[in-house]
Amino acid sequence: MKKKLLFVMNSLHCGGAEQSLISLLQTIDYSKHEVDLFLFKHEGVFLKKLPREVNVLDAPDFYPYFDMSIKTAVVDCVKQRRFRLAAARIGAGYVFRTEKNVAKSEQKVWRYLAKSLFDLDKEYDAAIGYLEKTPIYFVIDKVKARTKIGFIHTDYDKLGMDPAIDEHFFDKLNVIVTVSEECVRLLKIRFPRFEHKIELMHNIVSPAAIIDMSVDTIELPRAETIIASVGRLIHQKGFDLAVEACDRLVQAGYSIKWYIIGEGEERAKLEQLIKEKSLERTLILTGMQENPYPYIKQCDLYVQTSIYEGRCLTITEAKILKKPIVSTNFTVIYDQIKHEENGLIVNQDAASIYEGIKRLIDDESLRNHFVHNLQKEALGTEDEIHKLYQWIS
Repeated sequence: MKKKLLFVMNSLHCGGAEQSLISLLQTIDYSKHEVDLFLFKHEGVFLKKLPREVNVLDAPDFYPYFDMSIKTAVVDCVKQRRFRLAAARIGAGYVFRTEKNVAKSEQKVWRYLAKSLFDLDKEYDAAIGYLEKTPIYFVIDKVKARTKIGFIHTDYDKLGMDPAIDEHFFDKLNVIVTVSEECVRLLKIRFPRFEHKIELMHNIVSPAAIIDMSVDTIELPRAETIIASVGRLIHQKGFDLAVEACDRLVQAGYSIKWYIIGEGEERAKLEQLIKEKSLERTLILTGMQENPYPYIKQCDLYVQTSIYEGRCLTITEAKILKKPIVSTNFTVIYDQIKHEENGLIVNQDAASIYEGIKRLIDDESLRNHFVHNLQKEALGTEDEIHKLYQWIS
């Protein structure tokens, strides 16, 4: 008999955790597993990449009330005589106004959001909250399953979350999974009581699939050096540093085109910075791309400007495509890059990013050294799926 699995995720917008989930779902053995997917919102470019075997459950009817303005939501709830839901939305509104930390706000809002969500009727062999906060909380409070697993996809402390809130939920998980050796270490320090159930599972990456997708044709205006960066346009990714570093490169006389592939809440801010420095023809925000790999394939350098990460999937993808890499020194990068061996690690400031890029542009032998070493690395992680099988057995 097939094992019944449930995965829970916010949406399938373009992001590292979302890409990782798609890769995992593409790797599962469906002859032995029956898979349901619960999304709070049926949105995102990755929806079309779901394997046909995955059964996507209906989105929750009342979740949109927590995305719309409080006035619109409450008025509609009262018209529909959903008074408890109106009270919950008012409570959530208070949290949104008073809690400025986005991660803590999501944690605190759950007590109100939960009142708008029904329990799932079906019983599962395993339920997997594939992202910190809401997906894990849903698995604990709204799902019946023999085994409950929660994934943490980033450096827990850097998010600024309240561990006291998560303590309650983590206590009810059978397995707490994170995606890098450093994230395991940090979680064990933060939650020593749960050390025995904190496990490592690297994001599943298929080099063959990435190489195959990278050959799609895109036309990029030539420059002496093409740089690529991939990520959501959010503070965590540090793209304001990329703008400043790009300006320094131009001022120093380098002929470059820098493509940032992704979308997010900081687009307007970044566009303004780019305009102020007259970089509109040099630093290009491409928006969300269903297939970012041709950009990485055609670039000369890949640059990661993040402030923090869990395990950086885009770094792995750039390594698969054998690109010289400059990355900032967020905590977990040392699990992926060996400084001076397969990339450069620089400080988290524009001047250091500029110096790292300048050095690689100027030093062809160093670029070739990195490429040579990358060619020897084994980067496929498809076998990581067996860890999941073990936890749900």
